[in-house]
Amino acid sequence: MILPSNSVRILVATNPVDFRKGHNGLAALVNNELSENPFSGTVFVFRSTHLFYFIIISNLCI
Repeated sequence: MILPSNSVRILVATNPVDFRKGHNGLAALVNNELSENPFSGTVFVFRSTHLFYFIIISNLCI
């Protein structure tokens, strides 16, 4: 198993997100609402309203 290093930040959204936005819409959400760069290497975790679906956005190259 390949694991990220200890210096990787992981941010988890507490509110559900509409997954119809797609990856580009979620990256825009990260940029506009969180004032974070979606390409900084930080891992962003979003959950849908169904509680069983997750999307992880990351710019990590493994």
